Amino acid sequence: MLPTFFISHGHPGLAAQEDGFTAFLLRLTGSLPKPQAIVLFSAGWESSVQKISTAIEPVTLHDGAAEADPFLALHQYPVKGELTLSLHIKQLLENEGIGCETDDERGVDFCAWGPLSILYPDANIPLVMLSVNPRLTAEEQYRIGAALAPLREHEVLIVGSGGTVYNLAKLDENNPVPPEWAVAFEEWVAEQLETWNVDALFRYDERAPYVEAAVPLPGHFAPLLLAMGAGEASRRAKLLHHSFQLGALSLSCWMFGGMKLEKK
Repeated sequence: MLPTFFISHGHPGLAAQEDGFTAFLLRLTGSLPKPQAIVLFSAGWESSVQKISTAIEPVTLHDGAAEADPFLALHQYPVKGELTLSLHIKQLLENEGIGCETDDERGVDFCAWGPLSILYPDANIPLVMLSVNPRLTAEEQYRIGAALAPLREHEVLIVGSGGTVYNLAKLDENNPVPPEWAVAFEEWVAEQLETWNVDALFRYDERAPYVEAAVPLPGHFAPLLLAMGAGEASRRAKLLHHSFQLGALSLSCWMFGGMKLEKK
């Protein structure tokens, strides 16, 4: 059974940068079995109801990437969709009383193709995109992820792409040292994840230190809870990578559900 992952999508220039985080992503897929398909919750696709992409040949969306690197304005990630899987996801959600809709026009946004271009550059694994509803409670996000847990038994890789500390107004390209408030928030989140303290995480907006600075956009934190929920059966969380970019932009990868990663 494949684990689930939360992966920070970072700055729009992620797909063109070379650093410790991208080097980690390059190694990560070498330690995993090749999935039959990928299901990805994207912080870049917000909606008031849970959306499921059904496009067979989704277009590549560039939403801000060109500002980071002109090369990325031309970048294409020609991945295919998987309609049967999309409809199965819809059924799984409806079985749990979770309202959802399909969308046959949604393309692949940067929050998906940014990390996936590094993880699976050949774009040869079918992809189903899922939206994020930032208005839901943390517990509701977790419940959506848990509804999709059965997909893991069929070699489907579930990924949440967002950011734990994600405040674009507080980035500082001249200071590589993360501020104390960002570090304190990340340490609090790590403690709750590693102890699977869902009671605290479901109220992170009240309990976490410096939450207003760290999470001005709940839709970016939601993919962490969605990925965690999908790994609920084993209740194991492992931090595989953590660093900061541009001062306060967190770059992390959490694995839920657990498996022994092979070294290749």
